[in-house]
Amino acid sequence: MAYVIAQPCIGVKDKACVEVCPVDCIHGDDDSPQMYINPNECISCGACEPECPVEAIYEDSALPSEWKDFTQTNADFFA
Repeated sequence: MAYVIAQPCIGVKDKACVEVCPVDCIHGDDDSPQMYINPNECISCGACEPECPVEAIYEDSALPSEWKDFTQTNADFFA
């Protein structure tokens, strides 16, 4: 089970989550609309979730239905 960054991150891209990730699996470049979590590297520790000031990070099983497509959006960034 990985974590997913969803819609509230778009346009914000606060990087507090990057700083606390023990496996450095959160990325985004200058042209990206948001930050992304690599589902193949995420160890599901949950350290990033409370750090997000806009509450954009969810465990994939707890992702609100209107943002379910962000699971694939995060994975696609690393494809």
